[in-house]
Amino acid sequence: MHDIADLERRGVVGVFLASAVFAEAASMQGVALGFPAPYVLVPHPVQDRTDAELRAVAEEVYPAVVAAVTAGS
Repeated sequence: MHDIADLERRGVVGVFLASAVFAEAASMQGVALGFPAPYVLVPHPVQDRTDAELRAVAEEVYPAVVAAVTAGS
């Protein structure tokens, strides 16, 4: 979250991706940083997924990532 906030302040558009179990933490961190960074949640867990499963998750959340990155344009 710190990286995305820093990049956004420098004019670089970004989006934060997190496992769904960290939704509340992502929101609270954005508030604590004074920057409600856009984020997209992915199904939990992530680390135990196969490459094919990760690709499927990426394809599933791709529209939300694009929407988050282009929301301000």
